Amino acid sequence: MSLINKIENRNANIGVIGLGYVGLPLSMEFVRAGFNVTGIDIDSKKIESLKNNNNYIQDVKDQELFEAIKKGKFIATSDFSVLKNLDTISICVPTPLNKQKDPDISYINNVIKKLRNFIHQDMLIILESTTYPGTTRELILPELESIGLNVGTDFFLCFSPERIDPGNKEFGTSNTPKVIGGITQHCIINGAALYKTIVDKVVSVSSPESAEMVKLLENTFRAINIGLANEMAIMCEKLGVDVWEVIEAASTKPFGFMKFSPGPGLGGHCIPIDPHYLSWKLRALDYDARFIQLAGEINTSMPNHVIHLIIKGLNKKQKSIKGSKILVVGVSYKKNVNDVRESPALDVINLLNNNGALIYYHDPLVPSIQINDEKIDGQKDITSVFLSSIDAVVILTDHDCIDFNFIAKNSSLIIDTRNIIKNKNANIIKLGVGN
Repeated sequence: MSLINKIENRNANIGVIGLGYVGLPLSMEFVRAGFNVTGIDIDSKKIESLKNNNNYIQDVKDQELFEAIKKGKFIATSDFSVLKNLDTISICVPTPLNKQKDPDISYINNVIKKLRNFIHQDMLIILESTTYPGTTRELILPELESIGLNVGTDFFLCFSPERIDPGNKEFGTSNTPKVIGGITQHCIINGAALYKTIVDKVVSVSSPESAEMVKLLENTFRAINIGLANEMAIMCEKLGVDVWEVIEAASTKPFGFMKFSPGPGLGGHCIPIDPHYLSWKLRALDYDARFIQLAGEINTSMPNHVIHLIIKGLNKKQKSIKGSKILVVGVSYKKNVNDVRESPALDVINLLNNNGALIYYHDPLVPSIQINDEKIDGQKDITSVFLSSIDAVVILTDHDCIDFNFIAKNSSLIIDTRNIIKNKNANIIKLGVGN
């Protein structure tokens, strides 16, 4: 039976490598489509959590996950030898940046070294991890073909960028179009056939390089426009203008404008990282990606600007930042999620610590954080008595589950980076608003 027939009949054994924010939701989509799925991860804590019915991904429904495990529709393991029994492999491992802001593709390399020991006839391999254009063809293909199999006939190789947006209630995996590009046409056909079982629309492009570039364009577009919004906020402060009013008014234009909001910096698993993959690749071709670099400079400077606003507010109260009690509200990188990867709140906390402030934080979705290898527990109960002892409150994430009205009513100084507090008050300093 051909691979496509196996896929169409739901007889294909599906494998997902990397059971994080991308891999676990993807696994559940395949289970929902009627497949048996094997998830592989080198993190033994994740495997044990899943075996003990502990769900660590907010966007995956507990009951659906536990039912799939109970029925044997989803199996989690750290044993890569199961690859020999799988028909398709989706690789969803991390691709962070190293200290020099260069791509770290060691996770992909480690997976491919293991995969080449178990690759077999008619196996479909799809890389979903964000990477630089050329990775699939230049890095993965030679490694897999080195054992004597031919791509497009013996096995199939594709790239399909993940489009996960944690916490998004409107768009999930199934109703977000899936882009795919393969080494050969047969690769594209087989890859598209697989993803058509779980998404409403598959968009095929001519090559893995095009698919790799799609992901980088999407997030570079966002990084640059957020950088523009952040710089606009700083300019509005200097001009005595309210940037939030400007943005809202501009967004009423029905064409030629897309709304982006300023904030304390960039966070998450994609936007702060992906543009660096593109600029790194272009540097190798002796090209300077100036827009990316400028946006990066602006966005990474925003935590320092937040500290400037805090100091400005404390100075009005004739207080020094050193020794002041600062409450940080919201430490996840975006609203209504528990994800702190690359969160600018961590940078703000580090800077506050360096300036000698006494730091507390409140985030109902994030009970503890790691700062310089030190575990810090969040402040669970926010009472009026507690707030009266705080010198400044810094709003960095606008969770729906936080009572901002109560915080505003009981705080003597607020630095609002998210335009949460709507009423005008001399004790409120807003990012992007001239004072």
